[in-house]
Amino acid sequence: MANCKSAEKRIRRNARRAIINRDRRSGMRTQIKKVRLAIEAGDSALAEKEYAALQPVIMRSVAKNILHKNTSSRLLSRLSGHIKSLKQAA
Repeated sequence: MANCKSAEKRIRRNARRAIINRDRRSGMRTQIKKVRLAIEAGDSALAEKEYAALQPVIMRSVAKNILHKNTSSRLLSRLSGHIKSLKQAA
């Protein structure tokens, strides 16, 4: 229970930010899923297209403190490696 007006305001603000962050995280995960599905399907052109759309989403998540910088780099590196191996196999 909040003890002062500023604490009550902080609770309201945190609730609004939690909704915004949840939506951003959900959209980012959806975009990641699109890339992974394209990789699993073996479609390198679609995977590259989805990966290109994913990069700014990931970087925006880092800027908004939804993801850590190293986590985003690791994720993008792994996905690009999968796409690269998919292109070489074809």
